[in-house]
Amino acid sequence: MYAVIATGGKQYKVSEGDIITVEKLGKAVGEKVVFDQVLAVRDNDLTVGTPTVSGASVDASVISEGRARKVIVYKYKRKTGYHKKNGHRQSFTKVKIDKINL
Repeated sequence: MYAVIATGGKQYKVSEGDIITVEKLGKAVGEKVVFDQVLAVRDNDLTVGTPTVSGASVDASVISEGRARKVIVYKYKRKTGYHKKNGHRQSFTKVKIDKINL
């Protein structure tokens, strides 16, 4: 059994017991999260929502929060002396999928 959920502007294919990294949710470690934007569910047959499956949800618990590795953005224009260095670290939340509810 698996489900396709949408959170943080992205879509994830999840099964029970999976650990996924999603955009920062702002929840404490150990707190429960319910994803109610379920786009598709596969049990014995595939159920696709229009746009979401009514009555379906995915229960998860927060494992940790953190920040990804730094990505360096370097802008440079030749012959003008222009260069700019910038860094970015994206925040994330790791969640463990507990149950898929139909």
